[in-house]
Amino acid sequence: MAEGRFYLLVLALSSLGSVCVLFTVYWMWNWHGGFAWDGSTLMFNCHPVLMVAGMVVVYSAASLVYRLPQSWVGPKLPWKVAHASLHLLAFLLTVLGLVAVFRYHNSKHIANLYSLHSWLGITAVFLFACQWLLGFAVFLLPWASLQLRSLLKPVHVFFGASILALAMASVISGINEKLFFSLKNATRPYSSLPGEAVFANSTGMLVVAFGLLVLYLLQASSWKRPEVGVTTEGQPLLRERE
Repeated sequence: MAEGRFYLLVLALSSLGSVCVLFTVYWMWNWHGGFAWDGSTLMFNCHPVLMVAGMVVVYSAASLVYRLPQSWVGPKLPWKVAHASLHLLAFLLTVLGLVAVFRYHNSKHIANLYSLHSWLGITAVFLFACQWLLGFAVFLLPWASLQLRSLLKPVHVFFGASILALAMASVISGINEKLFFSLKNATRPYSSLPGEAVFANSTGMLVVAFGLLVLYLLQASSWKRPEVGVTTEGQPLLRERE
């Protein structure tokens, strides 16, 4: 029963993550003309899609690998590889998202990294890079001692959740910033809630709901991989599967 509830939650989470990406694509396509990779405004439109897909959705999928009951038994190495690979995919999408916005800004002679949104985003990406390198070096390569891994694991877990929270904050502030710019001289200003504002605000709320659900799954002890030799609240779910 507990395992069934878990998979229903994962299904809901997967659907919600897909909707967040699709809504962002639709926003950029319907109100801002679509996509290109030529330094134009259409290239900028790739930025929000790639950041939502990379820093929020794929990043979350990578973070939740160890919550799957199948990962609780047998060797951890395949799950470590999956965890690191999905995070690497998320990072590559994020880098492409940064390339899109920096190239657009440079082609239009717009200053880079001046807004709170950009500060939040670049901080999240920097911490993400450090987190991935540390995780690869300590938890995937065989040289690190058990004591070192035990010491760094809580730090790794804390920054994993913190980076997701920063990414969510960056996405929300980015949506707000984009609406202020795009609706500044519009027939219907942002304050009158035109269709674009309603849709983009709703997309932001979906991203918040998705992120909060991921953070809940990450901290819920019932769905954490039990440590060897330690009885946890997660053990009943493991025994149900067995």
